[in-house]
Order: sequence, then C-alpha cells, then structure tokens
Amino acid sequence: MEKYIEDLFANQQYDKNNFFLIAGPCVVESEELVMEVADKVSAICKNLGIPYIFKASYRKANRTSASSFTGIGDIAALTVLKKVGDQYHLPTVSDIHAHEEAALAAGYIDMLQIPAFLCRQTDLLVAAAETGKIVNVKKGQFVSGQSMKFAVEKIQKAGNKKVMLTERGNTFGYQDMVVDYRNIPLMKQHNVPVIMDCTHSLQQPNQTSGVTGGHPRLIETIAKAAIATGADGLFIETHPNPAIAKSDGANMLRLDLLQPLLEKLVRLRKAVVSIS
Repeated sequence: MEKYIEDLFANQQYDKNNFFLIAGPCVVESEELVMEVADKVSAICKNLGIPYIFKASYRKANRTSASSFTGIGDIAALTVLKKVGDQYHLPTVSDIHAHEEAALAAGYIDMLQIPAFLCRQTDLLVAAAETGKIVNVKKGQFVSGQSMKFAVEKIQKAGNKKVMLTERGNTFGYQDMVVDYRNIPLMKQHNVPVIMDCTHSLQQPNQTSGVTGGHPRLIETIAKAAIATGADGLFIETHPNPAIAKSDGANMLRLDLLQPLLEKLVRLRKAVVSIS
C-alpha cells in the first residue's frame, strides 16, 4: 500500500492485506442520514479490519433532470462531511465538478474525486492536484484503462503524486453499462491504487423518465470479480432506504446488506492473497 494511502488510514486499525472501502450515500441529503451511515459502516469495517473512507457528494452537478435534488448547500454539506471525519476519525471524499471548487472542498475533506465524465478536464485535474490532497479520478465511460495514464500524468506533473483511479464501467449502447475487468490490471500498470465502483458501474443512464436506473442485485457479482482481478479498493454507495434516496437510489446497496457482503469479500480477498 502506498505511503499516502497508509497515512490516510493512520487513525484506523485494519488488516493490511485487506482491500479498502469507499462508501456512503450518493449525496449529503441531511446530517442525520450521513451520521447514521458513517456510524454503521465504520463499525462494520472496524470489526472486519477494512480501512474505510467515508463518501458523499456535497453537491450533485451531473443530474439528468433540472428538477433533480442537487444538495443542501455547498458549505452546509461540506461542514457535515468535516463533522463526520472529526467525529468518527475517518478520511472523507467528495466530488468536485469545476476547478474553482477544488480549494474550497479541500478545506473540509481529505480526498477530491473527479467524476468520470470529467476525467479529461485538464484545468480540473490540475486544480485538484494543486490542493495537495489525494485525487481519485474515475475512469470515463468512454475511456480505456490504458488512456487513464494521461489523467495520472496531468496530476503528477502538477506536483502531486497522490493519485488513485476508479473503474466504473463503459457505456454500452445508450442506456446501459458494461465492465471490462481488463481495465483493473491495466490501470494498475500506471503505479497507482485502483478501485472498483461497484454501484455506478451498474447504472442504466439516459432513461426517458429523467431518473437513472440500475441493477443493485449485481453489486456482489461486480465486487467479487473486482477482488479476483486485483482491485485495491471498492467503492459502494449505500443508503438505509434506497427507494427514497434523493440521488442514485436505483443502484445503491441497502445499508443492512453491506455487512454480509463485506464478510464474503474479506474471505475472497484472503483466498486471492493466499494464491497470488
């Protein structure tokens, strides 16, 4: 594990052979929701020896419909994320969508995440790099694993070596995604940690209803395959009741299903490590 990742988890006790987890609700809907998810997921991860990063978007800029929920306000949501980090001693991550957001968000969270559809935006990548925070870049739905070397290079040439890449599937037709697991070992060749986004890779975008669909029943399949192909971390959005979630409810994992899934994945990881 790279030193900047080890430093990120300095306040946690965990099995160094485990994958790390990035998890939380899609967006900061309320302080109560965020605290509930952080409390339950951090307890599960502590018990299983999984290093954990709390995730929630402080604002959702990429929504299909103009009437979709975008957030409770930037400062209000970022303040909630900082409270999570302080109260539960967890690193936190959230998306940024424009270069001017980088410095603001960096004052509240530990990692900056670049959405997949913005992975080629040079000014955004450079601004994120210049904060000195870890930058997690999601691979674009239209980009190969090999081509993500250019995103890594942009960040590193801006003076920041703390980069992670996340696989989240590729566009398949107009309304579906497909995961090419070759991208995990290919992106690891860029000498950065590689994460599998187990929820967004199951999206069904561009629905005529204006609400993205998904296949949450396949989250376990995506996660198992990612562990088997060498992913360093897993990204899973989770919510106590996805049916009423204000964003991405169709592909989030119900919170009470997270622990049994992680228990299986920890056992699988041990098997993979033992034969590698």
